[in-house]
Amino acid sequence: MRRPNPWVAVPALVAGALAGFLGWVITSLSCTSSGANCPLAAVLVGLASFVAAGLGMTIVLVLLYRSIAEQREKRVRPET
Repeated sequence: MRRPNPWVAVPALVAGALAGFLGWVITSLSCTSSGANCPLAAVLVGLASFVAAGLGMTIVLVLLYRSIAEQREKRVRPET
């Protein structure tokens, strides 16, 4: 059995950080343009964006790496 690859977390964290930053900026700008000041809402949207994008990217990357490992295994040991 293969151990999990810890490098899967790096692109997922980068994607989550980018999504969190964009969520925070967009919410902050929309609050400012409407005349309201809502930093708490911007932070909450940023955190929610970070979690959602990070989890989604992690799922996709785990499935991708499993598929690659399965393909490599089939090349080494072809089915008869």
